[in-house]
Amino acid sequence: MQIRIIGQRLLQERLAFISLVYLVFLVILSIVAPFIVPYDPEAQDLTKIMMAPNGAHWFGTDELGRDIFTRLLLGAQAAIQAGAIAIMIPLAVGVPLGIISGYLGGVVDDIFMRIVDAILSFPAILLALGITGALGVSLWNAMIAIGIIFTPQFARLARGQALQVRREPYVEAAKISGAGPMWIMFRHILPNILSPIIVQASFSFSLAILVEASLSFLGMGAQSPQISWGGMLHQAYSMIFVNPMMMVFPGFAILISVLAGNFLGDGLRVAVDPKIKRT
Repeated sequence: MQIRIIGQRLLQERLAFISLVYLVFLVILSIVAPFIVPYDPEAQDLTKIMMAPNGAHWFGTDELGRDIFTRLLLGAQAAIQAGAIAIMIPLAVGVPLGIISGYLGGVVDDIFMRIVDAILSFPAILLALGITGALGVSLWNAMIAIGIIFTPQFARLARGQALQVRREPYVEAAKISGAGPMWIMFRHILPNILSPIIVQASFSFSLAILVEASLSFLGMGAQSPQISWGGMLHQAYSMIFVNPMMMVFPGFAILISVLAGNFLGDGLRVAVDPKIKRT
């Protein structure tokens, strides 16, 4: 019922709803892109190097004569995969650990929070670079690194919410009825703290797209022949004064996707707590 109410409120936030539609479209596009692209993304045509946008090549061609529109569509796969993995890892690891820490408290909570604080003390991009360097340079390792650096944020959020919910009457009633700690944490506490976690997931999704693009731009993410928007920016950087349009399209794709995730997160935050909008 709570999710349904949040959905109804979200429909009233026009910008957030448009962002949700765009992100859903991006997910679908990343799935069907290999079947609808007009050209082979790796096909080189040295007679069409750095062409301006035209009827045959909507976004022009790069320094090797490859179709930028085709590569842009396929680059959406890396962005969506990065966003999905960056959410799945914290949800599977950070949220349960945060709930356990918040519910049990005591020494367990103290040890857990010191570990979380230590991880959060490092800048996200530097930590991602370190983890990627340790695991090896690849798109999957970059996505795992992004998921790891987001895990403490979800854990801290889940812990804070669990600290509040564990004092609710229905939790006390479950204790009195003889329910075990694990049943209480994941049957009574978890469903009642999902709203802020969903909001955090939306923000993290957009940030993951940005971090993945940054890692790929630095050569620590997707490697050829894998295509990513950050990798396209890296390739276009050396040609910025020759054909600046090569940077415009992947940069714009990153910008729109990150903004859409942020707008959706803002809309979800208002839908979860309408008092925010009134304030």
